[in-house]
Amino acid sequence: MGEILLTMRGICKSFPGVKALNNVDFTLRAGEIHALMGENGAGKSTLIKVLTGVYPKDTGEISVEGQPIAIHSPQDAQKNGIATVYQEITLCPNLTVAENMFIGRNENLVVDWGKMVKRSDELLKNLGIPARPKQQLGSCSIAVQQMVAIARAVDMNCKVLILDEPTSSLDDKEVEMLFSLMRDLKSRGVGIIFVTHFLEQVYAVSDRITVLRNGELVGEYVVEELPQVELVAKMMGKELEGLSDLDKNRGKSSAAGESLYEAENLSSSEAKPFDFQIAKGEVNGFTGLLGSGRSESVRAIFAADKVTGGKVRMKGKQLNINTPYQAMKAGIGYLPEDRKRDGIIADLSVRENIILALQVMKGFFHPMSKAQMSGFADEYIRALEIKTASQDTPVGSLSGGNQQKVILARWLLTHPEYLILDEPTRGIDVGTKTEIQRLVLKLAEEGMSITFISSEIEEMLRTCSRLIVMRDRKIVGELKGEELTQSNVMRTIAGGGKENA
Repeated sequence: MGEILLTMRGICKSFPGVKALNNVDFTLRAGEIHALMGENGAGKSTLIKVLTGVYPKDTGEISVEGQPIAIHSPQDAQKNGIATVYQEITLCPNLTVAENMFIGRNENLVVDWGKMVKRSDELLKNLGIPARPKQQLGSCSIAVQQMVAIARAVDMNCKVLILDEPTSSLDDKEVEMLFSLMRDLKSRGVGIIFVTHFLEQVYAVSDRITVLRNGELVGEYVVEELPQVELVAKMMGKELEGLSDLDKNRGKSSAAGESLYEAENLSSSEAKPFDFQIAKGEVNGFTGLLGSGRSESVRAIFAADKVTGGKVRMKGKQLNINTPYQAMKAGIGYLPEDRKRDGIIADLSVRENIILALQVMKGFFHPMSKAQMSGFADEYIRALEIKTASQDTPVGSLSGGNQQKVILARWLLTHPEYLILDEPTRGIDVGTKTEIQRLVLKLAEEGMSITFISSEIEEMLRTCSRLIVMRDRKIVGELKGEELTQSNVMRTIAGGGKENA
């Protein structure tokens, strides 16, 4: 790692009623990958937005290569060699790779297409990016699109590259591609700020870690000197007793109750026919690689996609569940994989989002009173510890973890007998993940049946007593009890079956 490249000293930023950053320091060296860690609401995004000129700082100083700089806009940040690549790609998918790399950079009215294509080709080859200059960006994978955005930043002489949750939508192979590019840029002296929720990725690629909590600096650490459990404890501000308790429950949750829900040859417009059942008080889960059919299967159970065949029974009684409304009436709740697209209604308040499902079940000709709605909202804001200024706050302004809690509250308010949670902990901080896992086990102890889906196998093993393994949209195995090991899951996904006991 080289000389100090960027320093932020005494950064403070307040919003009405909230001290988002309180005297925060941050240091980035040339040729290092520096992870910025903290729970949702810790101040990571605010610090990045101050650095990139999206928010003006209240007090503090920012220096690049020892020289104090003033950043009042993203353009100021760019002029000072600071570039950001966000989780959601901000380029134009309908334009070519070369056009995206140069859009907005040509001050002349005449474009030298040949020069632009040649320079793009040189840069792509130099950085090892598998894309062609004349290829439409939208035809590239999300990982390659992010790499093109990084190449654009590099060609604009960026010294500081901020990667904000760049791996959340990537598979393992794409993550490694991105990491290779990050290591290449590191070797060229670029300082990289890496914002992520994935602990394993932090330890795979980072040199240093800065931890924020509640808008304040906890500390800066060398990766090799900070074990993962200590990192999580620093992020949460407490020892991980919750995770320890969950680990003790690994594989021990009981599925001894009578059958609650059964599906026979259930199929939908997106799911191939499958059989499935869950017992009262059981936590089970669908696992498999992205595209294996796990989400499509639970969407068929909730009738979120058009049901095309099969039989369904609840408590032994055959039912027709062809719409989400019928599923809700049967006592089924569903937290969808994409909370922004299918879960929250961003412009509505926390209160309105919480009561939405219950109001649908009551019917819109039987509206709840304002007092009833407020009472329900207060109850679940307290029970789930939802961090919000008030129940009137638009839910879209909350952190990802708190948005997820609002959707959970929506379904818990309907008192379902069977709750489906598809990626309930994706993109949220470790502390909230632990709270949700603990809540799942508590609800199961109280008799609720839960199907839990997560891309993180360790989380599935910690939470579920039975796993249904999927590949190519088919069920290829089932694991329970002593069979619940990571190697068994991976072997079954790969088609090798489980280990012989």
